[in-house]
Amino acid sequence: MTHDSNGPQSGSATPLELLRTPPPKERADAARNRAAVLEAAGRLFAEHGVEAVSMDQVAAAAGVGKGTLFRRFGDKSGLAAALLDARERVLQEAVLQGPPPLGPGAPAGERLTAFLDAYLDYLLEHLALVRMSETATPGARYRIGAYRFWHRHLAILLTATPDPDHTAHALLAPLAADHVAALLPELGEQRMRDGLRRLARAAM
Repeated sequence: MTHDSNGPQSGSATPLELLRTPPPKERADAARNRAAVLEAAGRLFAEHGVEAVSMDQVAAAAGVGKGTLFRRFGDKSGLAAALLDARERVLQEAVLQGPPPLGPGAPAGERLTAFLDAYLDYLLEHLALVRMSETATPGARYRIGAYRFWHRHLAILLTATPDPDHTAHALLAPLAADHVAALLPELGEQRMRDGLRRLARAAM
């Protein structure tokens, strides 16, 4: 299999595909508990806001013990990341297999701009959850598997630039949820989107 700046094209598992967030593999009873917790957390977060809901409230609403909840998800950032898994997999699949320009087949610059637009759409739809997943503990954003996927995708698109890895991090930095949440009221969505597109053009 070959690679170019359009990203992975065909063949067996690529480095980017190997970074995809995998669906959890677990026993049936554990899967039921996980589904109950995620349903309860999603409902409570939607009704009261992510910041206002405690892990104790989620455990009670899901009918599981607090110990089970903490062992499974660690903290509220882990719970937020689990809620985002399915949504992230949809975007990852679009990057790998979807139509261009987000998916393979378009020039690298077009794919880069399409990704930044698509990620901003995803981020704005789930801003509170992404912010919790990225900020509950120091450095959490960079430990999330999805971040490694997004970074590798951009680095592949930026192969022709002097330092693709650094440039990929630099383009993802303005998409940190805490950064977007802070600037969105001042700049508005369209100015943020236009600014990301200018950064993409400058990077290429």
